[in-house]
Order: sequence, then structure tokens, then C-alpha cells
Amino acid sequence: MNIQRRVSFLAVGLLTASFTITQLSAQSDDEIPELNGLWDGGFSVRPVNGPDVPWGEDNFPKLNSRALAYQEVWEEIMAPKYDCQPASSPAIQYDPYAMQVTQWPDRVMFRYEKDDQLRTVWLDGREPKATDFSIQGFSTGYYEDGSLYVTTTHFVFDVAGFDDYNGIPSSAQKIVTERYWREGDELKMTLTLEDPMFLLEPTSYTTRWLPSAPGYKLQPYDCDPEASRASVRFYPSKYD
Repeated sequence: MNIQRRVSFLAVGLLTASFTITQLSAQSDDEIPELNGLWDGGFSVRPVNGPDVPWGEDNFPKLNSRALAYQEVWEEIMAPKYDCQPASSPAIQYDPYAMQVTQWPDRVMFRYEKDDQLRTVWLDGREPKATDFSIQGFSTGYYEDGSLYVTTTHFVFDVAGFDDYNGIPSSAQKIVTERYWREGDELKMTLTLEDPMFLLEPTSYTTRWLPSAPGYKLQPYDCDPEASRASVRFYPSKYD
């Protein structure tokens, strides 16, 4: 690459970065909540997750016939978590582990103790590419009225993509939206899930985190596939 072209690319990059920083810094402090820190989402903070938590009679998803068919053939030994596949939205946000939030001018990073997962929420207006499909999808966000709003698309198909318990999959059409805000010491979030491939209508839940104990650090998850799969070796199967 010649020097003139390098200078042109550098100039474009600097202009783009300058525009992004100017755009974000134009937001007032009232619009941007303080989310930085380590947050405790363990059993002492909220109910134990399971088949009916955070899903219950009021918000359990209405399934179409395709989802019901998948659920009919589901059995525990199929769960990809036993092969150390990470949990995805909408389950990973509710799993009873700690979470670290780091706010940067152009992004917000969510690091989950569960499954050693890192999600990046882009605030700079970038759009996903065809290569951005993944278990955690592609997240964009913005601040407004003291809340962080996040939209995540570009998920890959996941046979247990709804959660670890109910045998409901999720598709590449899954869209997850989240709103994060502070109420005193609490970090709260409302998550809404839609997936027309399997759900008849969107569903949502609200949860919270509290500040982690002083000095706490995220612990390695260290999932071992051999040991994890061994735990279900003797589960009875409904198939020969």
C-alpha cells in the first residue's frame, strides 16, 4: 500500500472515530446510567432458575407447533450444556452467577462468570455482517432517559436456545431486546424475546443484580467436556 493511500485510510478512520466520540459525548449524564462494576446475580439475590423461573404462568412463551414438536422429542441427554456449549440469551442473563459490566465510549461489555462468556454491545452505529452469526449474536445499543437499550440479532440455531430446562430451541430469527437501569444499588433489566420460528408472540421477564462483595473477582468456569458428559451417561433415554 502506498503512503498516500495509507494516509487516506488513516484520515477516514480518525474522522469516523471523532464523529463517534462527539456523538456519544453529546449525551447528558442524566441519559447514561452508571452500570460499571461487578454484579451479583446469585441465589441470594433472586429465585433459583429452573423450568418455572423466570418463566411462569404469566410469561411462559406461547409455542407454535414446530416448537412443540421439538419439545416432544427433547430429553436431558441432548442438552449441549453437557458438551460445554455456552448458554445463550435469554438464559445466560438469569443464570445465578456474577456479571461484570464495563462501559466504554463506543461499547458496553458484559462478561459473565457463567460459561466464561463475553458480550459486546456496540454503541457506535455499526451494523452486523453476514459473518457475525454466533451463539451470543450481534448486539447494538444506545442510552436514553437513564437506561441502556440493547438489541441482539444474528443468533445461530440452538436446540436449547430458550433455556437449559424446557427443551425449546431458538432460531436465527431470534431477537432479544434488553433494557438496563439503576434503582439505588440495584441493577435491573427487562428482557424481551421474540422468535417467530418457534414462538407465537414475544415474551419477557425482569430481573436484578446487586453489587458483588468487595474484592470479589470473576471465577473461571472451567467446564470439562468429558466430565460434563459423564454426568448424564446413565440418564434413561426414551429412545432405543
